Amino acid sequence: MQTRMCPDDMAWEQAEATADRWLVQFLEVDILRPIADFILNHNRGVATEFAILRKGSYNISLRLKYRNSATVIRLSQPGAVLFPEEKVMNEVAIMRFLTDQTSILLPFVLHSGTKEESPLGLSPFIIMDYIDHETKMYDALNIPGCPKEERGILDPQIDEDRLEMLYSQMAGILLQLSAPSLPRIGSLSQTDDFTWEVTRRPLSMNMNELVRLGGLPRSKLPDLHTIFDTSSSYMEALAELNINHLVHQRNDSVDSADDCRRKFVARQLFRKLARDKRLTNPLLDQGPFKIWCDDLRPANVLLQENMHIAGVVDWEFTYAAPTEFSYAPPWWLLIEKPELWAKGLEDWTISFDARLKTFIRAMKNREDIAIQQTPIARGSATLRPDE
Repeated sequence: MQTRMCPDDMAWEQAEATADRWLVQFLEVDILRPIADFILNHNRGVATEFAILRKGSYNISLRLKYRNSATVIRLSQPGAVLFPEEKVMNEVAIMRFLTDQTSILLPFVLHSGTKEESPLGLSPFIIMDYIDHETKMYDALNIPGCPKEERGILDPQIDEDRLEMLYSQMAGILLQLSAPSLPRIGSLSQTDDFTWEVTRRPLSMNMNELVRLGGLPRSKLPDLHTIFDTSSSYMEALAELNINHLVHQRNDSVDSADDCRRKFVARQLFRKLARDKRLTNPLLDQGPFKIWCDDLRPANVLLQENMHIAGVVDWEFTYAAPTEFSYAPPWWLLIEKPELWAKGLEDWTISFDARLKTFIRAMKNREDIAIQQTPIARGSATLRPDE
């Protein structure tokens, strides 16, 4: 039974057109020069080169090279990001939080600001250090020689020791993300140098996509300052979003009356399970909650030449979430998502189960090492006394 909805193709075309019109300006010198000058105002030095680094799904990044280092400015992309100011605020806060609370290697944030504060009023931005690297975890796991325009999958012939070594490093990141504890579900705000609070809604990648490609009115999302005290209440909110999505998407949502009925029933059943608190562990319902990144995947993990992690990037859709999110097996073990697996869901499940054994072994080894070095902290972020 297919209960997943396809994106609205008309909304997708409009979003892509908006993004393309905005991106084309970066081919003009008159646009690039003020951006470079803007970076130099915040990080002075002798610049040697300035160019577009990459266009991602949600941002465009430009790199200014110096003699012995480099700086990146990352601008949120209209048409791809529906909540750019909120996205940047959340990402800066979580990056600084993780830098303080963990040893995960992240770019150092030099400066950030709103669209009005950006060069030429282009978009909300972050200026950060560039992390020098040789490759990405995605390329190390992917089939060798896979064309960039094709979707990658885990190399079926990958050496087991190599796979466990790479999985082990990803497990180390997840282990560190699971250490800090937070009292509520939502996005973080930094109140001073060493204090963070959960003050805003958990802005997820799914929320952005439901508005961008699913026709969901912004008014149907949780209010900006909505935070959740329990996992079950958050799951109920997600159930309502899925139902409203089915109601509001105009195109490509259903194939027939029967298809519509199946999708409606599936969403109603999900909401009933959420209301009956059957989707969460009662012992964990009131927290503590854990850091969760919607976009943590091998493509965002940078590697040195020796295949050790150089840094982890793209933290925009990261928030305090139900503990179950952190404890579930990661979907990216095969690189490709199950719904996009060319051979179908059953084949994906078989392949995933085999690789999951390797990942669990790698995670157990990381936990054992952490326990030997120092007990895994039940750490919590520094919070205000009234919390």
